[in-house]
Amino acid sequence: MDHEVTKSDAQWREELTPEKYAVLREAGTERPWTGELLDEGRSGIYTCGACNAELFKSGTKFDSGCGWPSFYESVRPEAVELIEDRSLGTVRTEVRCAACGSHLGHVFDDGFGTPTGDRYCMNSVSLNFTPAE
Repeated sequence: MDHEVTKSDAQWREELTPEKYAVLREAGTERPWTGELLDEGRSGIYTCGACNAELFKSGTKFDSGCGWPSFYESVRPEAVELIEDRSLGTVRTEVRCAACGSHLGHVFDDGFGTPTGDRYCMNSVSLNFTPAE
């Protein structure tokens, strides 16, 4: 996929903290229950931690009990790209920012009780949050 935001690896390393780089650019995962956005309850918008593209509205966030911020849908379908991930010996669906290709987390179809049935399980470190005014 062609991304709107393209930077060299050196540029990403310079702009991102080591923790953000490990998750966003190397598809790492933060430890569960440690993310600063896990319990964020204010109204606002969640954006990509690398390029600040809009990804999720606060109204779609829910407590899934998984240890990471969870959303039932992205701000619009084209905001994220979904990629088959077989890295752990199982098939999962990786979620990346469509604007810059950064790793955000994974989406699962076990969001029971949500309007879409989806659970976008995102790393806090891969997101920025801007409260509504």
